[in-house]
Amino acid sequence: MGNTENLSARQGWVHYADRCRKYGQPGLVVWFTGLSGSGKTTLALEVEKRLFEQGRLVYRLDGDGLRQGLNAGLDFTPAGRRENIRRAAEVARLFQDAGLIVLASFISPQRDMRTHARSLVPVGAFIEVYVRASLEACIARDPKGFYRRALQGEIKDYTGIAQEYEEPLSPELIVDTEANDLEECVRQVLAHITAALAAQSEI
Repeated sequence: MGNTENLSARQGWVHYADRCRKYGQPGLVVWFTGLSGSGKTTLALEVEKRLFEQGRLVYRLDGDGLRQGLNAGLDFTPAGRRENIRRAAEVARLFQDAGLIVLASFISPQRDMRTHARSLVPVGAFIEVYVRASLEACIARDPKGFYRRALQGEIKDYTGIAQEYEEPLSPELIVDTEANDLEECVRQVLAHITAALAAQSEI
């Protein structure tokens, strides 16, 4: 990491509270975590659509999308994956500070990765959503064919196969995509977001 001791960010004339009043909403990070194939992106896509239709300012961040641009130079080694999540968390923080609802979908397999992402935003402005599905279900779905390739040894250190996924210990919400259909999962997430926005507005 570069030396930042001589840097001083200039504060603008427009502050976070000004944006919240203007937009009629506080900023919020909704961090979807879970195994590949658990349904994180599918869920985030539908939640984004519903929030947008409600008139909310919302933006979705996705692991594949960031790796095609901002994080294109990162590999899939443990160090590369950690840096990928660090950058994603910083981007989510910026969008939250801009007053947007950020839907961030990342496997983020280590708990400390998610703890770091949470630490970047104000208390109450981070919702960890554990999109839960068994490894067997994710392998059966395998929408990208990555599990098949990992099991054949073509992909090294794949989460769930050769790399452990650390389940969240106390997420704000657990959405079980095996037990519930998409509509019910979306309903649960939207209800939690609505409650979090209301709580933040009272602070």
